[in-house]
Amino acid sequence: MPEDGAAAERRPHVDVVVVDDHPLFTRGLSLLLPQVSGGGVRVVGVTEDASAAAALVQRSRADVAVVDLQMPPPGGTRAIAAIRRVDPTVRVVAMSGQAEPDAVVEALRAGAVGYLPKTADPESLVRPLLAVLDGWSIVPESLLRDLLHRAVPVEDDSLVGRLTADERRLWRLVAAGHGTVEIATTLHVSERTVKRLVAQLLRRLGVATRLEAAALAGRVGLQEGGRG
Repeated sequence: MPEDGAAAERRPHVDVVVVDDHPLFTRGLSLLLPQVSGGGVRVVGVTEDASAAAALVQRSRADVAVVDLQMPPPGGTRAIAAIRRVDPTVRVVAMSGQAEPDAVVEALRAGAVGYLPKTADPESLVRPLLAVLDGWSIVPESLLRDLLHRAVPVEDDSLVGRLTADERRLWRLVAAGHGTVEIATTLHVSERTVKRLVAQLLRRLGVATRLEAAALAGRVGLQEGGRG
């Protein structure tokens, strides 16, 4: 959900800082972004040094920082983290010539709000840059599908696969919202035993409440009536 949909409308310009060690790319972006946006997007700072990125962002008071992930040490990901530390309000967009899912995930964890392929022409960058300023995250559909596919757990190697059949059954009952009495009736045990078993399950899952256990079940794809 957008953080503040009217933010871009109140500001006459979107000020962008480019952190990239390819002069031709940064020069082209600096010239073309203002043109294709009708002056709405302007590049207010450029650096080829990842270690100087945070200071440049802070000095220029930029709205958006575009950071190339494939930069010399300390690298784009560390530059993103440094930018977010000095100014958490800056929206950071990661870019690279090669969409490597692992690198993109690291960038998102470091604080980037999205990723764009570096092959994108300036015209196609304007709308995404405005979108991130309004609070949206952006990831190309093909890369998003790849990331989601990687996130699907392989049951035998996941937490689900490490649980016993009885623990998985109890987890499904908890995830379905059944109370202590219902679970006791289903498992043919006492309510006291159910409380003990649920407490043990929560410790195994590394969560504190039944609600957290239910949310985790959804994330790992545990379905009531599924295997085991």
